[in-house]
Amino acid sequence: MADSAGKEQGGEWFGRLVTGDHRAFAEFVDKYKESVFLCCRTLGLRNDEAEDVAGETFLAAYKALSRYKGQAELSTWLWRIAYHKGISFIRKKGRRIELLTEFSERFVDEKNGRPGAGIEAEEQAEVVWTAVKCLPRLWAVAVVLFYRQGKSVKEIAGIMRKRENTIKTYLFRARKELKKILVGILGEDIDVV
Repeated sequence: MADSAGKEQGGEWFGRLVTGDHRAFAEFVDKYKESVFLCCRTLGLRNDEAEDVAGETFLAAYKALSRYKGQAELSTWLWRIAYHKGISFIRKKGRRIELLTEFSERFVDEKNGRPGAGIEAEEQAEVVWTAVKCLPRLWAVAVVLFYRQGKSVKEIAGIMRKRENTIKTYLFRARKELKKILVGILGEDIDVV
């Protein structure tokens, strides 16, 4: 997935952004806010927590823009900041998130109590992405970056500060675990990502 902002590193917009132009920064925030929130939600943060971390992320990015070298796409660079701000927030709060129970309850048919009953084909994508939240955080982040953000294994390794083989292992284990979760929830075998 190409990052037009990254290509504009030498362009007028990026130049205005680096020099602190408030309109350029507003465009930057508008362009990348969904991506930053996706990172925060993937880490298991609630909406209010995600807003706090997103604010910290954009503030840190604003302060660091003059040091951005363009070695990675701008979106990859920003994901890295969001990821580390989110992990830092979670460590400060010292909280564990149990999503599997919440996920299971959401997809139980109220009439007959069967998991997965009533889920139509168009909802399967939503079910899969909700199931991703049940994975260990590092696996979930790797899956979202790879499948939703279109990042390469190399880019993900840079964002997460892990080796490429570690990222490949996360993706392999995540697919395997997702299949187990979805079979348990939907009661049927489906192809995962």
